[in-house]
Amino acid sequence: MKKWITLFTVTVCLAMAMPAKAQIKFGVKGGLNLASASLSDAWDAKGNADNYTGFFIGPMVDITIPIIGLGVDGALMYSQKGTKISFDGLGSTTFKQQGIEIPVNLKYSIGLGSLASIYFAAGPSFYFNMKSDDDFTFNSVAGSLDYDKSEVSLNLGAGVKLLRHLQLGVNYNMGLTDSAKAKIDSPSSAWDAINGESYKSKMWQVSVAYLF
Repeated sequence: MKKWITLFTVTVCLAMAMPAKAQIKFGVKGGLNLASASLSDAWDAKGNADNYTGFFIGPMVDITIPIIGLGVDGALMYSQKGTKISFDGLGSTTFKQQGIEIPVNLKYSIGLGSLASIYFAAGPSFYFNMKSDDDFTFNSVAGSLDYDKSEVSLNLGAGVKLLRHLQLGVNYNMGLTDSAKAKIDSPSSAWDAINGESYKSKMWQVSVAYLF
């Protein structure tokens, strides 16, 4: 995790070295994660994944070159996500993740006047889990969901900038690497299919940011 925090710090330093016309603002960003999971074929054959709602919050930096409308933003946030996995006739279990999320997005802004603009954004996001696993029991079969230490995803989003300080955004976060892997403690013929199977996170994010 230290290396990604270092990367975030370096990004901020590079931003400060950009052309004098670049506008650099620091702020606070927060919002809601509506998260779920893309299950592997073996998982999907036995159940389904439903949404879990969490939140995120943390400091951010926003860099814009007004003349061409291009910019970059980055954040260092505490973030909650997860999913509710259910199996036919066997109940369901909610898996909750907590971690540090570092999104870095390229932005293109279109002015709607001196006090408002719309933007489109895309870029990678890095997630570092604080939890290592979650235990579960289905039909007396015990197991655990082991989380990967880190995840990489792709952000696609859009939003509005208002009054030079406020940003409202909607973002889709698509997992590119695995989030977790299932481990069955007492394998049986009915559950062997998901032993060792993984899933990828996916979520919609609604955010509000205030820039100083």
